[in-house]
Amino acid sequence: MANVNNEQLDRMHSGKGFIAALDQSGGSTPKALSQYGVQENSFSNDEEMYTLVHEMRTRIIKSPAFNNEYILGAILFENTMDRKIDGQWTADYLWEKKKIVPFLKVDKGLAALVNGVQLMKPISNLDDLLTRAVERNIFGTKMRSVIKEANPIGIQEVVEQQFEVGKQIFEKGLIPIIEPEVDIYSADKEKSEQILKEEIIKQLNTLDKDVKVMLKLSIPTVNDFYRELISDPHVVRVVALSGGYSREEANKKLAENHGVIASFSRALSEGLSAGQSNDDFNAVLGETIKDIYRASIT
Repeated sequence: MANVNNEQLDRMHSGKGFIAALDQSGGSTPKALSQYGVQENSFSNDEEMYTLVHEMRTRIIKSPAFNNEYILGAILFENTMDRKIDGQWTADYLWEKKKIVPFLKVDKGLAALVNGVQLMKPISNLDDLLTRAVERNIFGTKMRSVIKEANPIGIQEVVEQQFEVGKQIFEKGLIPIIEPEVDIYSADKEKSEQILKEEIIKQLNTLDKDVKVMLKLSIPTVNDFYRELISDPHVVRVVALSGGYSREEANKKLAENHGVIASFSRALSEGLSAGQSNDDFNAVLGETIKDIYRASIT
């Protein structure tokens, strides 16, 4: 298939490790910065804010702890893709210096709650964004919807929308990460997961035989519930989001789901702060990465 780097594809399909999600965007950036110890009075506009967040991400990516022994891929958002680390585009730095596969978050956030779900807002400039992603040597993409209730109509709409956009992404030569998140606080989470799995299987069965996708799902209520998705020939990898669980709890639950690997964001940066010395920063990040890795290789 066009453009896909086979070395990267093999690594994502069968490598040991997890995906680091470094893709908090506009809305969640101030929160990500404040957890890192950078308060809102440290910046006066978006440009300054994004520069600070790029400094934080650069520090994570350049850390010796952030290496391909544990980390298979990293998800960036558009602003990070368009910035450089040591004179190289971020995606090139990740792959050439670290052998870590670069992904891009492409969604524009969530629509209002209807039928118990939040679909993705329309992605108006998707084709242009994908063209740029290919030019920047991005391997795959990520896009998120949210399921709050076990509403069959809503869940079907979420999965159909995800796969429809996913096919467009695949045609551009990128591997889409399809992310229909089930809210971990949902009263009928297990029921939602049953409907979700049926709808995903339905969509996978309609794909042309060469089409490849990845799935990013909440850690299921029933252990190993997504086993048949992992073995589906269309699925490169099934990855899990931390979804609001503490890192410890997310790791514990993940370890009980064999063949599913982590794609954590908040749980990855827990405990890091701007004021730490490099030694302390690298030590905390190193422990975090090893913990998430151990949970991912079960």
